[in-house]
Amino acid sequence: MHVAEFLHKPIIRDAMASDVDRIFALMVEHMTTGVLLPRSKDEIYDNLMKFSVVEVNGTIQGCAALEIFTESLCEIRSLVVASESSHQGLGGILVEVLIEKARTLGLSRIMALTYVPGFFQKLGFHVVPKSIFPEKVWGVCIKCHKFTDCDEIAVLREIN
Repeated sequence: MHVAEFLHKPIIRDAMASDVDRIFALMVEHMTTGVLLPRSKDEIYDNLMKFSVVEVNGTIQGCAALEIFTESLCEIRSLVVASESSHQGLGGILVEVLIEKARTLGLSRIMALTYVPGFFQKLGFHVVPKSIFPEKVWGVCIKCHKFTDCDEIAVLREIN
């Protein structure tokens, strides 16, 4: 099934407090497989204003957050799509919405740390060394349990 085959067009919107349980459930699905680093419900509430969700037929099928580091750099975080909706283009729609949000905010670079760089490369991102993001490494990564043995791949896209 492709996005065009949904009964209703996917709706992208800012997350609301009532969405936290569903966002957390989506994240747990991916945390248990090791594809997503752990986040608690409290962390989701603390960062709720950074989240966007994609809703299809009244159900949230995916989410992603936009984290801003500097006047030029931001990151796509916590990008997940429900397994029953994977490969339907929803992740790409979320990424494009966040890119547009970053562009509107005047940011010029958007990055992600990922285990699936091919997904991002299809959307115009390039694999880069993590070391070019000291804002991320020393501001966020240093608190991660994988800091000394990080196996995520950094990707970057310049925003015009």
